[in-house]
Amino acid sequence: MRLRQFVFVAEKLGPAVEEISAVLGLDVCYKDPGVAEFGLENALLAIGGNFLEVVAPTKDGTAAGRHLARRGGNGGYMVMVHCDDGLAQRTRISALGIRDVWRHDGPVAYATHFHPADVGGAILSVDSMAGTVVHDETANWEWAGTDWREHINTNVTSALVGLEFQSDDPAGMAEIWRKVLDRPVQEQGHAPRLTLDNASLKFVKDRDGRGPGVGGLVLRPQNRPAILAEAERRGLVTGDNQFTLCGVRVSLI
Repeated sequence: MRLRQFVFVAEKLGPAVEEISAVLGLDVCYKDPGVAEFGLENALLAIGGNFLEVVAPTKDGTAAGRHLARRGGNGGYMVMVHCDDGLAQRTRISALGIRDVWRHDGPVAYATHFHPADVGGAILSVDSMAGTVVHDETANWEWAGTDWREHINTNVTSALVGLEFQSDDPAGMAEIWRKVLDRPVQEQGHAPRLTLDNASLKFVKDRDGRGPGVGGLVLRPQNRPAILAEAERRGLVTGDNQFTLCGVRVSLI
């Protein structure tokens, strides 16, 4: 199971995408017209063979708009994992009592969005793609269109390697994610973690008073000075190798 896509939610799409692109040196690779179904507009940025996405509401009354109001602005919204068999995972996760809020069944993608109130911290999408091998770095990903490989640029930022979830009960949240993702919890530095094939998920106490959610993103830089210089120029730096993007804490390893 591979972390394939992390989704930010923003009040306005353009400024958020420009900020992320400029600081991380990533190119927009796709804008999905299909998200209009949810009252959203979006942009995807390729980060190696994985993706950062930004979504923003285009009308009132959307789930994304309610999330923005509940957490006080831009931030983390959704986690998408790539697995071998999305239908089998749906059956297994549903048997745990986790509700789904959206399904897509073929012919290429098999996907399920699970309710953030049940999973905790974020919408979780568990997806598989027909005819793909999960460990193929540039395996097909239906939600990124067909030309995204032409936009891969790892000269500045090379990889998405982790997420940090915050909660008043990190151990409890980690236990839910353990069951849902079927991965063991490990203690590291007094914080529970789960490890996917390409990334780690860390669970910590609420650090900013914004409530449960994805509060942090961990990236592997290729050009650390360039990233930090641009973040500094924009007034985003918060510490050594740390800054904020679209309401999310970013750490460089």
